[in-house]
Amino acid sequence: MIGVVGTAGRVIHIQPSMVYRGHLVLINSEYPLRQAPYSKSLAPVESLAHASTHERVMRLERSCLQQLEALLDACGGRGGIGVVSGYRTAMEQQRIYDRSLVENGEIFTASYVARPGESEHQTGLAADVGDKHTGVDYLCPSFPEGGVYASFRKLAAEHGFIQRYKQGKEHLTHIACEPWHFRYVGVPHAIIMEQYGMCLEEYTYYLKQFTLKGPHLFKKVKEHLVEIYFVPVHEEEQVLTIKARPETRVECSGNNVDGCIITIFHDLRKGLVG
Repeated sequence: MIGVVGTAGRVIHIQPSMVYRGHLVLINSEYPLRQAPYSKSLAPVESLAHASTHERVMRLERSCLQQLEALLDACGGRGGIGVVSGYRTAMEQQRIYDRSLVENGEIFTASYVARPGESEHQTGLAADVGDKHTGVDYLCPSFPEGGVYASFRKLAAEHGFIQRYKQGKEHLTHIACEPWHFRYVGVPHAIIMEQYGMCLEEYTYYLKQFTLKGPHLFKKVKEHLVEIYFVPVHEEEQVLTIKARPETRVECSGNNVDGCIITIFHDLRKGLVG
């Protein structure tokens, strides 16, 4: 919970359960889903073209969906890019995994299909996108290199998205390169990850060097100076007081490992506090 204190401060009450929800949760085979971070804030994908009929009702977390819409508008991709897959329940992921084992075998399935509980699709923060003009492979949709698809990739980070599984990162993600799978982590995190060539596993541990009482990470994004740091979470509630104007946007996201990331959006037009 985030509230206001005095005239130049914000207070955050960090509960232990907050480790497992937020835009920066790391979901993989080592750190499976502990709770559905956004199961209550899913929205139907109605305004975007569907490139597959496998999911009868396609849904995404609201912020993820809003920014995906903005990204497709920015790159001019609504005419050629469709959404192949969004949120999946554990039961749906189990069916996909079991079917792939039968149809594609163990090696393919281990490379491209996460086990139930280890799939980002269960958060609502991951979207598979593809060329809607071709016959779409539900598990490995076509997402070409050039044209509007290249523009989509170029602008993705500015809208909070990363290509989650890139070539050369398989030893960390344990998933093969998936040019079609985009994960919403928000701005400026996606921009920083893209700038330094980090996957989410690397970024999660990179942020641990920026602590409450130690150095903080700063990133200028348009009219904001964004301040970022990591707070380890223990069994008891913690109360943090942040030096910022009452109207300052403050986000707190768990990493699904051992703590939360605090992101503070200082408006440079109004000056800094403290």
